[in-house]
Amino acid sequence: MESNDVAATFAALSQATRIDLLRLLIAEGSNGLPAGELVSRLGLPNSTVSFHLAALERVGLTQSTRRGRQVLHAARIARLRTVLTFLTEACCGGRPDLCGDLAYLLPPAEEETGMTPAFNVLFLCTHNSARSIMAEAILQKIGGTRFNAYSAGSDPVAAPNPEVMAKLMALGHDVSLLRSKDWHQFTGPEAPRMDFVITLCDTLRGQSCPDFGELAITAAWPLPDPVKFSGSAVERSTMLNELYASLHRRLSIFTALPFAALDRMAMKARLDEIGSGLPALARGR
Repeated sequence: MESNDVAATFAALSQATRIDLLRLLIAEGSNGLPAGELVSRLGLPNSTVSFHLAALERVGLTQSTRRGRQVLHAARIARLRTVLTFLTEACCGGRPDLCGDLAYLLPPAEEETGMTPAFNVLFLCTHNSARSIMAEAILQKIGGTRFNAYSAGSDPVAAPNPEVMAKLMALGHDVSLLRSKDWHQFTGPEAPRMDFVITLCDTLRGQSCPDFGELAITAAWPLPDPVKFSGSAVERSTMLNELYASLHRRLSIFTALPFAALDRMAMKARLDEIGSGLPALARGR
């Protein structure tokens, strides 16, 4: 660990709410707590808690993972130990034993298990039946444990498009959990905090998107609506293949971005480039 990393860690902790959050999460160990529980215990607005959790996660003091419908947050004990080690490795002229019980102030390292940090990505369109469903399935498959994919619509239909579902199944995707959902399901206090919100249609019937939090990075990747595809079954299948290939290509570029090296503005620019079809990754930027 470098001095700059330690400085960034203490800078993130230079706020009372963040210290309170970290204390709560340390007490819970590897089990973690959902954001809603943290909101309840601290008596603060959901947006405030989400903002401070993001600040702690950016410097590696906490991490989040999805379990079922909940996103759990947990303290990274190993990171805290690394910071303490950096501060005390030259303690008392090379006599760390003179630092007393400092090394025993944290829980055992083995308590940090099962929590994998991941980005939450929400894909939006009008009916949540085709484009957004396809994007959710693709990212869930190629993103591994680094991404949690969701989809929703402003005016969702009863079920995803059968041709799209059949295409995804033919391409080896698990479609058992895919369903059409209203975007407001992702705005409540118990909803997972979104890191990215990507719209896949030109407009959403004149509707304004709900507030997904000030931390979410938004982008528009307009793509044709498969419901409007016409022609024979073979022609429609060809157009679905092209739509799938376009989404797969964009999401492959997205998942390969150097997330740790990009600030918010740079990340937003990259997403816009991907949406416009510019070869952002090939240009090495």
